[in-house]
Amino acid sequence: MRSEESRDAGEALLRRLQRLVARAATVRGGDRRHLLALIDEIETARRGLLRECAEIESEMRQATVRKSAIGAYLRNAQVSRGRRTN
Repeated sequence: MRSEESRDAGEALLRRLQRLVARAATVRGGDRRHLLALIDEIETARRGLLRECAEIESEMRQATVRKSAIGAYLRNAQVSRGRRTN
């Protein structure tokens, strides 16, 4: 399961991305240095969010495997006791 620290890191990345988008709306088109810096920061935040998404996806796959294993164990336990489900 995801730790509180990991969850907080994801929230912080989302807040950072929102601040960057707000800052990007105020930058003039001719201010090339600021635009390049913003593009770099937004890309860094995006990569961080993608890492978080990959971690969540991995945890979801793991939970699906666990759920299947628990279901198989339950079915086997019911058959062992003489209960028929089908």
